[in-house]
Amino acid sequence: MKVNVNGGTMSQAEIDEYVRRIRKKHPDRIINELTLTINGNYVDIQYNYDTVPFERIRRITGYLVGTLDRFNNAKRAEESQRIKHEI
Repeated sequence: MKVNVNGGTMSQAEIDEYVRRIRKKHPDRIINELTLTINGNYVDIQYNYDTVPFERIRRITGYLVGTLDRFNNAKRAEESQRIKHEI
């Protein structure tokens, strides 16, 4: 994670506390970059998250699937012969 401090200096313990606070607020996200801007008695916090890989899930022949890997030959044939509608 990249940390930027603007407008002054900040101890590592204080930076760690801001990181802990963000991770506690959003435990399932991964912080990519954190910018702390010191403005008098206030600190502006700006952070960006890493992108999360997204796998498309579709309803095919009554099943919710991401891929056709687990389909047997009959289900694969059913999927290839179905009528596909445009969005």
